[in-house]
Amino acid sequence: MFPTVSRVNQTKIDTMQMELQEHTPAFEVGLAHSTLLIRGERLRIMHVVNYLRRGGTEFGILKLIDGLGSEQFEQRLCSTRQVDPEFVEAYRLKEILSLAAGSRRGLQFPLFRLRKIFQQYRPHIVHTRNWGGLEAVLAARLAGVPVVIHSEHGYEVGNLAGVPFRQRAFRRMAYSMADHVFTVTRDLREYHARQGWTKPGQIGVIYNGVDIKRYSPSAQYREFMRRELGFPKHRLVLGSVGRLVPIKDFGTMFKVAENLSRRNIDVHVLLVGKGPELERLQRQVNESLLLRDRVTFVGASDHVPELLNAMDIFVLPSLGEGMSNTLLEAMATGLPLVATRVGGNPEVVGEGQPDCLFAPEDVRGLSERVERLAADPAMRLRLAAAGRQRAIDLFSLEGMIRSYRELYLSAALKRGILPSREESTTGVSKQRIA
Repeated sequence: MFPTVSRVNQTKIDTMQMELQEHTPAFEVGLAHSTLLIRGERLRIMHVVNYLRRGGTEFGILKLIDGLGSEQFEQRLCSTRQVDPEFVEAYRLKEILSLAAGSRRGLQFPLFRLRKIFQQYRPHIVHTRNWGGLEAVLAARLAGVPVVIHSEHGYEVGNLAGVPFRQRAFRRMAYSMADHVFTVTRDLREYHARQGWTKPGQIGVIYNGVDIKRYSPSAQYREFMRRELGFPKHRLVLGSVGRLVPIKDFGTMFKVAENLSRRNIDVHVLLVGKGPELERLQRQVNESLLLRDRVTFVGASDHVPELLNAMDIFVLPSLGEGMSNTLLEAMATGLPLVATRVGGNPEVVGEGQPDCLFAPEDVRGLSERVERLAADPAMRLRLAAAGRQRAIDLFSLEGMIRSYRELYLSAALKRGILPSREESTTGVSKQRIA
């Protein structure tokens, strides 16, 4: 039985969940909250992303929309580049706006089309995300949107070594035009502050959250999934979840599995996800006599909680990470973690866990850590319990939703947005802006 949250830990949650520089007092946020409830009004929020597909940022938005509910908030999704129809169908998404439809090939700066969308739907708040959504900051200002918020959720794969001058200049301009800018880890705050010529103190931090009820240890799930997947009872299962793209470097995990097999450790790799690296990874497995019968590719799945329970150790070998939702999910499921010391991984795992962190592409370092865990079931249980408690204390979904709610309501309050009952039903804006 895992321990529950204490009152002392709740104070830590409130301290770490949100670090915005301009914080509206709680009673003012409560006033805005109550005013909307009494008048039956809703704040209109438009979330803008580059792509709408299976990914950490997209799933985070879906959790946010669901968590905020429809009583106070009317929310829409807008993609500036591409929408995956399978993703939209799988999650029954409605009212999706995509600039990709009908656009000329090669058009990569949808400023005026975004402005037209904002003028048509008249959101009170536009929340843009990552580099691909930055055009929407300027478009929102041109359209007269009262509140503009921008957040950074990771690194651009092509810019890990540095950002071109023109991108840094545009980022600096967009940051200065937004009402609030935040990232999902302290590491990302430092990175994007440097790239955008901005002081770190001007950028807030809101951690991602994980549903600790949905992602939790389950002996029933473990037994069922391992039987379905055909894993022998005592086989050690290394697992990971994520898009099969180069930056995830899942090939390193396969090399580690080979090393462990040579040392007569009964190991299996369970990989959940799809992407352009699938064929290359399958070829790597097929070319290895040690791996051919010891790797299972599940593909994209809506049964991640069950599949995580089938694992013994969760491995994240990424070359770069913002804040990994799958790492949070594995932690909440009660799995011992081994992850690269990059991006937000140390903030998630905890710097006080050196045995859980290794350098990118360090096959030997990862092999040594996994082998120690394989030989010590008691250590695995201790790390699993501590990780589960850390997820509860610092990264709960409830805490994340609360932080976003406060951000949206306080920003609206500062702008004096008090939509009337008439506009909430007709869509005609009658905003009063201080």
